[in-house]
Amino acid sequence: MNSLTGWEFGREHFPAPQDDPPIAQSTYSRGERCPQDFFDPVLRRFAAQYPRTQLRHEVELLGFTQDAEGVTARLKDLRSGREETLRADYLVGCDGGGSTVREAVGIPMHGSPVLTYTTNVIFRCDGLEKLHDKKPGYRYIFIGPDGTWATLVAIDGRARWRFSLVGDATRRKPTDEEVRAAIVRAMGKPFEFEIESVLPWVRRQLVAERYREGRVFIAGDAAHLTSPTGGFGMNMGIGDAVDLGWKLAATIEGWAGPHLLDAYGIERQPVAVRNVNEATGNLKRMLSPRDAKPSPEVFAPGAAGDRARKDFGDRYTAMMKREWFAPGIHLGYVYEGSPVIVPDGTPPPPDEVSTYTQTARPGSRAPHVWLAEDRSTLDLYGRGFVLLRLGSPQASDDALAQAAAACGLPLAVVDLDHAQARAAYQCRLVLVRPDGHVAWRGEAFASAAQAGHIVEVVRGAGSG
Repeated sequence: MNSLTGWEFGREHFPAPQDDPPIAQSTYSRGERCPQDFFDPVLRRFAAQYPRTQLRHEVELLGFTQDAEGVTARLKDLRSGREETLRADYLVGCDGGGSTVREAVGIPMHGSPVLTYTTNVIFRCDGLEKLHDKKPGYRYIFIGPDGTWATLVAIDGRARWRFSLVGDATRRKPTDEEVRAAIVRAMGKPFEFEIESVLPWVRRQLVAERYREGRVFIAGDAAHLTSPTGGFGMNMGIGDAVDLGWKLAATIEGWAGPHLLDAYGIERQPVAVRNVNEATGNLKRMLSPRDAKPSPEVFAPGAAGDRARKDFGDRYTAMMKREWFAPGIHLGYVYEGSPVIVPDGTPPPPDEVSTYTQTARPGSRAPHVWLAEDRSTLDLYGRGFVLLRLGSPQASDDALAQAAAACGLPLAVVDLDHAQARAAYQCRLVLVRPDGHVAWRGEAFASAAQAGHIVEVVRGAGSG
């Protein structure tokens, strides 16, 4: 029996039905608007390549119960009205900010439930870039005498645009006339456009108190809600899926220890707290002209106004670069204190935002090094564990492989005679997890007992 999983789209629920539960499956609960086009084509192609995957749309999760052996879910096909019951080992709620799964198991969220009430407007206008004198851009931020009030994002860079009317913590839905007037105000003159959709939404800063309740897990927006300022949400959700995915696979395949699944929330929740806090900081910087309002000269015509606008724009741009250039947030998170990581006693690296410095310190992402023109060290990871040997093999190296084989832990041993890789990884032996994070590193195994201890820790059967 396998895990019950799903994909995340806003508030919709995506449980996995069928008598023989697949590894990953999608269902849809949005009523009439539910073609397969709603499921991202790239994700659909990737998921469908696995023979046990089924993608189902317009299937609603009615409820579920769990016991010591598994989870029983009740589903309803919204087209036929037929209800069915599915039995699985585990259930993963990837059902968005209004997660039915999270609410059903009583997991609370903590943080700020309202940062802003914002209204997104998708509109169509061919040749919009020719109607103004600004350089082509992906994102435009509009600042008036009262501060930042709207943004404009290019959806296809041609005819479709997303206009966001950024409110405050006061709940208010703008009228259709106000929406149209705001778009015209942003352009600075009347122009022809067609509104395709208007969607009010709430910007939040929330993280779930825990990511697991028995055999039920949550991931993605079900576990954390963040301001989109910085674009951290998708990477966080994918990171949750990768972290939980290999741990569930290990448990289902039988080589996980009893504590491996507990490490999922321990590792991923601090990442969410870090990232949603950074996103809220980005929002505050974007909205800072509301507090420190621009001087009247910024809006004045003529040379003096041009100079004032240039000065204001330069300062605002410098401040906003923290949001636009954040590789440290996307790549630099470390699973500090994880019970399935063996620390090496080195101090943690600085938690940077605008820079990312690779390190092979346990808990960090394994460094990328080009091994050939089209091959990276990162290409070595993603299936089972990998033991890198960055130097001459020694007889004692076999101890880890033997300990892994004894418990069924999948392990590949890779010999690399590569100076750059040795410099990046800093040790002769480096053990990398299926998710590409370093689990342990050292120069040698002191004994077979030490190698066995390392294997026990990284599979969740021991303590570091």
